[in-house]
Amino acid sequence: MKFNLEEQLAEELSLEIGQVNRTIKLLKDGNTIPFIARYRKEATGKLDEVTLRDLKARWEYLEKLQQRKEEVIASIAKQDKLTAELEAKINQVAKLQELEDIYRPYRPKRRTRATMAKEKGLEPLASKFLEQKVESGSIKEICSEYLDSEQDLSSIEDVLQGVRDIVAEYVADQAVSRRLARQITLDEGQLVSKSKVDEQQTDYEIYYDYQEQIQKVPPYRVLAINRGEEEDILQVKVTSNDEKIINKLENQFITGDSIFKEELKLAIEDAYYRLVGPAIEREIRSHLTDKAEEHAIDVFSKNLRNLLLQPPLKNSKVLAIDPAFRTGCKIAVLDCFGELLVTETIYPHKPQNRKQEAKEILTDLINGHQLNTIAIGNGTACRETEQLVTELIQELELDLKYIIVNEAGASVYSASKLAGVEFPELDVAMRGAISIGRRLQDPLAELVKIDPKHIGVGMYQHDINQSRLEEALETVVESVVNYVGVDLNSASSALLGYVAGINSGVADYIIEYREENKGFKNREELKEVYRLGPKTFTQAAGFLKIKDGVNLLDETAIHPESYQIAEQLLKRFNFELKDLKNKSALKELKQSLKDCALVDISEELKVGLPTLKDIKESLLKPGRDPRDKLPKPIFKEEILAIEDLKPDMILSGTVRNVVDFGAFVDIGVKEDGLVHISKLSAQYITDPLEVVGVGDNVEVKVLEVDSSRGRISLTMDF
Repeated sequence: MKFNLEEQLAEELSLEIGQVNRTIKLLKDGNTIPFIARYRKEATGKLDEVTLRDLKARWEYLEKLQQRKEEVIASIAKQDKLTAELEAKINQVAKLQELEDIYRPYRPKRRTRATMAKEKGLEPLASKFLEQKVESGSIKEICSEYLDSEQDLSSIEDVLQGVRDIVAEYVADQAVSRRLARQITLDEGQLVSKSKVDEQQTDYEIYYDYQEQIQKVPPYRVLAINRGEEEDILQVKVTSNDEKIINKLENQFITGDSIFKEELKLAIEDAYYRLVGPAIEREIRSHLTDKAEEHAIDVFSKNLRNLLLQPPLKNSKVLAIDPAFRTGCKIAVLDCFGELLVTETIYPHKPQNRKQEAKEILTDLINGHQLNTIAIGNGTACRETEQLVTELIQELELDLKYIIVNEAGASVYSASKLAGVEFPELDVAMRGAISIGRRLQDPLAELVKIDPKHIGVGMYQHDINQSRLEEALETVVESVVNYVGVDLNSASSALLGYVAGINSGVADYIIEYREENKGFKNREELKEVYRLGPKTFTQAAGFLKIKDGVNLLDETAIHPESYQIAEQLLKRFNFELKDLKNKSALKELKQSLKDCALVDISEELKVGLPTLKDIKESLLKPGRDPRDKLPKPIFKEEILAIEDLKPDMILSGTVRNVVDFGAFVDIGVKEDGLVHISKLSAQYITDPLEVVGVGDNVEVKVLEVDSSRGRISLTMDF
């Protein structure tokens, strides 16, 4: 009986077979995950993005498995060793590892000690040893028949060594051997590391004499140990209960007392130490690394999602400062839409120390453009620039506030091709100031321009498989962009490139059309964009919004394919599209829809209930930005330095990064404070993300301050 992919998926993910079949068909037809999740709920049974991505990943894995099964079956059949029983066993396998274990005895091999022994004609003798049939005579008498000086079999020991080599490889090739050794090593084995540099001080001193049970090694330690090994500072190995494994193997392959028993025991011991053990060690190390990377990528992804979902600062001009000493602080004034109004450079710090001049320039900019918000990058000279700004706030006595913005990756953007296209006449430092300001105004729109790895919310990202990390982070950005939606008439090419169905080339053509036609008036115009065909339009249209367009539905998340349903729903309660802009009419509509029976209406309008519910929500909140309900950034009016901190001070802060051992919180000084995982909650937790996320505003108490090392210990459990 052949393995049924759809049934396996349904069982693993606790789904109905119909859900799986319909979802796979949608994926095979080229539909994107964001589109399926939002606009094909009836087909999938309302599967969310996470489940859809899990299903897609597992589906691709099982298809790869099926392809490999066919290759394995063909290979074994070519060797005339395929039996009906073996083929059935292969077809029922659900893991690639299990498949490879079964295939190992049949896999074409390089020239090994066993193959050389077989070339000398010792395979029949080895089979006798494995069969363990009682025969007359002694081992020496049986082996003497195979003495052949021309084959380098001059002594009984030469023959026995060849036989043991064949038996050892046979034992090592059996799936049961790998399975036994693997399970015992996973259950009882330990990860061990020793120093290769004696007592030298390095970042890895904690691992100079370290051992921990494999099942208990936290992911971040695995990655740290891997890095220490890569830098030739640590020697790392996996230890196991070797004696137990060998005993289990002996019980598996030795059927009882016979004249072959002692030789078989020697062969089995050799099989484990020379072949099985090293292979399992490599496999376990790879397994630990894969799990650690998967965990690190998951944490990075969650942090990135929270960061990208930070609420925008709407309807506010911003004065952005990229601090520096010798080269001066670059200043960019941005309008409410992030457009550059003016740039300046001031030199308030050493070596120039033109502080008064800097204050005068800032005052002119603040008054001239009626500014009340300042964004300061958190890089070099941030502390000194913050001091300058707070002094100015006190002197001007204006309603002026500032915020420190994490500028991680700003330099990457500044030197990018995209930045060169946006601001060809500006130097990289000035582009950095613009990016800092825009990060405050609309974090998502600005941060999508930067490779997610450089945004500064991960851990050990350089030690992780880069293609896996990049794929995962790209998925997060795509998910967030489509969840929030994109303003078709203001989005950058970078932002448009993440919209479902749109690639970078089509994004550029959208920008080109927009500039030539002075903006899009409605979503239908997308069909006029070069290389944006019907399929792409279907995937992308619902995520591209147009403010103040000719059709008010273009400002909602309602897909154009459902416009007729939306209008019929409004008409049913005696409303029109124009009423969506009328507050009193919208209030009446809200009440009417609140009291209506959607089940009956869905049957009447011949539309699925999930889609009708989404249409209703979109009609009641046209132009809604899901980020608006999230915590706003914390602004400051006066400076706080690390020297000002004292134990037991209670402060407000913003979570900047979450790692396995805790959370880093910006409390308004240059250095972020650490809330250790044990101090995040009164209850015991195993994952900091259970309690906090990047961007959360939290209350913390200072526990300890080490000014010389720039370390601040905080607690949320007070």
